[in-house]
Amino acid sequence: MSKNINNYNLHHIYTYAEYSALMQDYAASGKTTGPESSEMLIHFSKLNASRVKRLNRNSEIYNDIAERIKDIDRQLDFYYITESWCGDAAQILPVVQAIVDEIPTAESSVVLRDDNPELMSDFLTDGGKSIPIIIITEAETGNILGHWGPRPREIQTLVIERKYSDQPEPYETFSARMQEIYRKDKGKMIQQQFTDQLLSVL
Repeated sequence: MSKNINNYNLHHIYTYAEYSALMQDYAASGKTTGPESSEMLIHFSKLNASRVKRLNRNSEIYNDIAERIKDIDRQLDFYYITESWCGDAAQILPVVQAIVDEIPTAESSVVLRDDNPELMSDFLTDGGKSIPIIIITEAETGNILGHWGPRPREIQTLVIERKYSDQPEPYETFSARMQEIYRKDKGKMIQQQFTDQLLSVL
């Protein structure tokens, strides 16, 4: 893995606001990010655009998390690797962005997984291109300090169990079950575990 984000030839870098708007535009026009444009991925992109719109409006940093990050004064850049069809990303990125918004010295950017294969290949999970991945970098130098993702531990455990199961649960019901976990948790796992990782690398 490169230790500096500037060593990658990144394509199509968006601000988080630009990417959120792109998701809404794609949903309205029946499109999705990435090279594949199947009915299923377009369907998921529409669902995710709705989720992101709602979570962007409703996600707030928890008081205990705000207390933990209040002394961060280091200039940081966060890079989110994602695609519009990814249900985990739709649940996670607005919640993480609520934390980034509370750090005056931090900014975030979004890059698409399939537009940036070199970057994605350095942040695989169990050999796969799971997203989202949040890369933490030092703004002035571009040095990569660490990363977090693709999911909270509790959900990742279920994903791995299904992956290696002799009789895996059908994706449709499994995905719905994961979304319900996210809904009930209200971003607490995400904020806690992302903050743990962030503070560990500063």
